[in-house]
Amino acid sequence: LVRSGGEEPGGEAFGGEEPGGAVSGGFGRGPELDRTVAAEAGALLDAGRNGAVVEIGEQGSRCGAPLSLLVETSTPPPRMIVFGAVDFAAALARVGRFLGFHVTVCDARSVFATERRFPEADEVVVEWPHRYLENTTVDARTVLCVLTHDPKFDVPLLTAALELDVAYVGAMGSRRTHLDRLARLREEGVPEEALARLRSPIGLDLGARTPEETALSIAAEIVAARRGGTGVPLTGAALPIHR
Repeated sequence: LVRSGGEEPGGEAFGGEEPGGAVSGGFGRGPELDRTVAAEAGALLDAGRNGAVVEIGEQGSRCGAPLSLLVETSTPPPRMIVFGAVDFAAALARVGRFLGFHVTVCDARSVFATERRFPEADEVVVEWPHRYLENTTVDARTVLCVLTHDPKFDVPLLTAALELDVAYVGAMGSRRTHLDRLARLREEGVPEEALARLRSPIGLDLGARTPEETALSIAAEIVAARRGGTGVPLTGAALPIHR
């Protein structure tokens, strides 16, 4: 805790989330405040954001006398790996970086996978997608977006991706393409419980037309999947605004 209301910075500490999601410590000012701080700190730690300050009300709300919370973490930002060096990938890289992801664009075609085409990506890799995925580091926060739309890339890549403990696996394509892709994956021996994890056609129904709108649709689905959201409008819905 850095500051409480108008008081000078204090020395109270909150342990935050331990590995595995457990929470330690508290402020001794009531369970509501501790729960709110844990939720806010957990979101920042998950995003790998260091030194962020969050204003929280004394009773755990976002109003009232504010508490200033300093969050420090050594956790790197979550990864977004975009497979397929297409126009949609350039737009998605921009949105992913805005959301705090470390963005990688991967494609086997060197003529398309260039830093000049993807200036918003943290790295651009020329490699067969499934080989890159098999040799890179991912974790439970990683999101995988397959935009290649080509069976020779999609099938081996998704076969590998659906075996991993990652936050999200999505693939671009029409509903017809999705059904064909599922049939090919079943032929490769991918079990039904793994296929059920595949988000395809990728994204939420926003009526997207442009690459930028499509990127927003994909990003919205990723946020909903990672945060436990429904993706439905909050207007008229008896749902929590913050989770």
